[in-house]
This record gives sequence, C-alpha cells and structure tokens, in this order.
Amino acid sequence: MKTPIGLQELIDDGVIDEVLRPLKSGKEASVYVVRSGEEVRCAKVYKDMAQRSFQQRVQYQEGRKVRGSRQARAIGKASKFGRKEAEAAWKNAEVDALYLLADAGVRVPRPHGYFNGVLVMDLVTDADGQSAPRLGEVELSADTARDYHRILVRQVVRMLCAGLIHGDLSPYNVLVAPDGPVIIDLPQVVSASGNNAARTMLRRDVSNITISLARFAPELLDTYYAEEMWALFEQGELRPDSELSGRFAFDESEVDVDSVMQSIIDAREEAIIRQQGREAALAED
Repeated sequence: MKTPIGLQELIDDGVIDEVLRPLKSGKEASVYVVRSGEEVRCAKVYKDMAQRSFQQRVQYQEGRKVRGSRQARAIGKASKFGRKEAEAAWKNAEVDALYLLADAGVRVPRPHGYFNGVLVMDLVTDADGQSAPRLGEVELSADTARDYHRILVRQVVRMLCAGLIHGDLSPYNVLVAPDGPVIIDLPQVVSASGNNAARTMLRRDVSNITISLARFAPELLDTYYAEEMWALFEQGELRPDSELSGRFAFDESEVDVDSVMQSIIDAREEAIIRQQGREAALAED
C-alpha cells in the first residue's frame, strides 16, 4: 500500500518505522496499524472536517477551553479562522482526553504522542493478536454481558470523576480485548461541568451500552446507573470506587417524575435508533 503523506512524515522523523495496513476509515479519521520498533501500534490520521460536520459538533464544544479569547471569539463566530481553531480544538480534545483518562485508570488505548494531526496509540487486540472486534459485533453469554456492563459503567464513573463524558459512547466504539472492553473514539468528549447537555449525553451514553448488552441480559434495561451517578456527581460525592446499585429513587417533591422518566425513555429510544442506524450502515459496507 502507498504510505499516506501524514504517516510518511512520521517515518521520516523516526516516530514509526512502518505502516503495516489500514485498520478503518471514517468521516473524521483513518486508522492504520503501524510498527514502532518492536511494538505494533495504531496511528489515527485526522481528516479536515466540512462545514456540515463543524455545525454538528457545536453542542459538544460547549465548555471546552481554548488557547485564548481571540480563538474563543473566532470559534463562536464560525469565521474561517474560527473553523480552523475549532478543528484544532476538536482533534486536541481526544489527545488530551486519552492522556487524562489513561492516567485516571480508564480502559482506553494508551497514547504515545500526537504529531502533526496524527495520534499514535496502543493497538487493542484480541487473544490471537489481531485487531479486537467491536462490542456490537460479538455474541455474549448473559453472564459476560452483565460483566461487561459492570466494567463499562465503572469506566463511565471514572470518566465522570475526571470531569469528562464520552458523548458518543456506543457498542461501536468499544473494543473487546481478552481482559474486557476498551473505550475508543473520544474527539467529541464533553465537559461534565461546563456543558449544559452533559446530563443528557451521560444518559445517552449509558443507555447505548445498556440497550446493546440487554440483548443478552434483558434485566439490564431496568437499571438507572446514569441517574444514580449523576446525582452523586452533582452532590460532589461520586468517587472512582463508588458502589452503584443501578437503582434510583426519584424525589417527587422536587422534580416532575413523569418528565424525567419520559426523558429517560426518549434517550433510550434515541439510542436504539442510533444503534439501528449504525447496524444498517455496517450492513451496506
């Protein structure tokens, strides 16, 4: 295969030694399997986004820090310079999140550097050393599904304790390694305290995973982990090792329970639609 320009620069600079094969290509990035010394890793080459994609990402960027007031104003106005700055912030968000979350003990690929729009990180593999499958592509026993759900809820808690929400968590950006699930694809990561939609996105993330794993363990649909962890987070009582029950008692004296429950139902229905859309897209490939 012809070596992509961005990766050839990394070879010339001695960051990697060889591009072995393409791994996947999406709207926002292409990922390649590369060799660095004796290690096999992956390199994520970010693509420049079109105006349509930029508009779709505005909700995720609320609360993100940028380099200065000039950049913030330009991003807000969506000027040419602002779009360029937004692109840079979008790409840097995943890099910064990976370093932060890896240090916090979250199950994400460990990064090995960001070089001119290319993120080099660990390659997640299966028991045979091949690229690990996505969670949405594997069949599981009920016990394994429950175990994976427990692990993933714990990762969401650790992310929240670090001040972040994935924002697009689904069975298609979770890889299945021999020791359990690993979360990937974090450019849309959300500030838990700085984004007004954070609570909704948290519910959607947890619902996506719950609905997927409930195919094998239906009782998972009767859990409310997102609501439980958010309540603890708001109270300043959430810890990485907090023991969650999946049960949540709504305070009828303070909230409109019907509205809250409807929002949960809506989030889960949206998650189902998103999952079906991804499955249909995969079927067309």
